[in-house]
Amino acid sequence: MDVVITTSGSLTEDVIKTAKPFKMGKWDADEASLRERGINRLGNLFVPSDRYVWLEEYLYDFFEDFFAEEKVRTPTSFARELGETLEDEDSVLKQAADNDVPVYCPALTDSEVGNFLYYYRQGYDSEVGIEILDDYDSLIEDWLLADSTGLIAVGGGVPKHHAIMTNLFRGGADYVVYISTGMEGDGSLSGAPPNEAVSWGKIKENQTNYTQVEAEATLVFPLLVAKAFKQ
Repeated sequence: MDVVITTSGSLTEDVIKTAKPFKMGKWDADEASLRERGINRLGNLFVPSDRYVWLEEYLYDFFEDFFAEEKVRTPTSFARELGETLEDEDSVLKQAADNDVPVYCPALTDSEVGNFLYYYRQGYDSEVGIEILDDYDSLIEDWLLADSTGLIAVGGGVPKHHAIMTNLFRGGADYVVYISTGMEGDGSLSGAPPNEAVSWGKIKENQTNYTQVEAEATLVFPLLVAKAFKQ
């Protein structure tokens, strides 16, 4: 079974990019000037605020159907049904929905999606909600039933820890690849190497079953995927 674990920001940006592209900017920018112009900075990318205005309108239409029969849903159902509404073949959510790959998002409220869910519940339906524990149950149970598990952690943060934490219940993941620019010295989970997870029982104790690639993920991950398909 294949799954994706990601951030709420990734879901947000995936949907926006199906209709409105981001703009190349620069790291060294006049932040106050950007604010006055209605532009948000993501590293060296500029995201005009009208992208989020469009997203809010899109999601409000989606929420009405999404919560019509069930008031409390899960992040995986949110990602799947949202992906089914998209037409862009480059959308990760669309591809996941079309290929029946669950998309887990344990921190769904941590982006504009969360803001719009809040606004929708406050303004339209006070009974709607997102239940994360049901997703956690299903992910743990799927791992427990697997003969072996392997994960590729692209970056760090909540998705990385969610993946290794759920493997704790089965005695650790069998195969792990980290791709990250995180620094171990700052003590963060994002910078923690795989051998640290061995001490917690989140990765199985075997010197040959895990590795870390210290590099920018968008450069390295496509090369790994290409090599895997070639083999």
